Amino acid sequence: MVPFYVREQIRLALEEDLGLGDVTTEAMGIKDTDTVGFIKVKEPGIIAGLFVLEEVYHLLGDKVHIEYLLKDGDEVAPGQVVARLFGPAEIILMGERVSLNYLQFLSGIATKTRKIVQLVKDYPVRVVDTRKTIPGLRWLSKYAVRVGGGANHRFNLSDGVLIKDNHIKAAGSIKEAVARARWYAPHTLKIEVEVESFEQLKEAIEAGADIVMLDNMSPEKIIEAKLISGGKVLLEASGGINEGNIIEYARAGVDVISLGALTHSVKALDISLDLKSLKG
Repeated sequence: MVPFYVREQIRLALEEDLGLGDVTTEAMGIKDTDTVGFIKVKEPGIIAGLFVLEEVYHLLGDKVHIEYLLKDGDEVAPGQVVARLFGPAEIILMGERVSLNYLQFLSGIATKTRKIVQLVKDYPVRVVDTRKTIPGLRWLSKYAVRVGGGANHRFNLSDGVLIKDNHIKAAGSIKEAVARARWYAPHTLKIEVEVESFEQLKEAIEAGADIVMLDNMSPEKIIEAKLISGGKVLLEASGGINEGNIIEYARAGVDVISLGALTHSVKALDISLDLKSLKG
């Protein structure tokens, strides 16, 4: 189910792109000409965000019928058609850019996520995203991560307690920060603490943290941190992790690996719309 604010985001994207109207398409005189549009991928990857097509063309008047040939999460190859659009050529073209912008971006996230998840599939570790998302696109971005086989960290600041270095500075110590969070937050929320040293790790465990984020620690240090924790807390590795070293982190025995790169700097998947010729 698409949240209402995502629908509003798509509406605003259409408003931004259309302005006062599609001058070029209107000049073609094809208002009442029905045609077929083919959504094609130009490179291998994972498709995600097909539902956006329906949202876009619903907002444009429900005159375009969409036939989906694949579903979100499917692998795609160059030249493959993922959907066909039937309806007025003018409306199909009006929704082209917004539809493709979302589809390319979300498929890029899903593709990158799938690649990283596959690298560590033989280890009992969960790959998760972060809140490093483009403003306004968080739900869609995190949805695409799940399509790619990853999992989600907290969606927003109300989803869980994550005590970072500045919170610790503000409270005076990890012990005090955890104590305040334990008193203030609902009992249903877990408490996570970000640490940068073994001393902080020990303090977080003694303070009663549920999860400890090991910030910018090497795989070697994580192995030692796992021995120190003795299974008392979940361990999350974060910072400086990429496709080239993620296997080392998974091998070190961490429970969760979080990567901001899943959402904040992905390469869009190359996807296009080809309209059937209107001649003849």
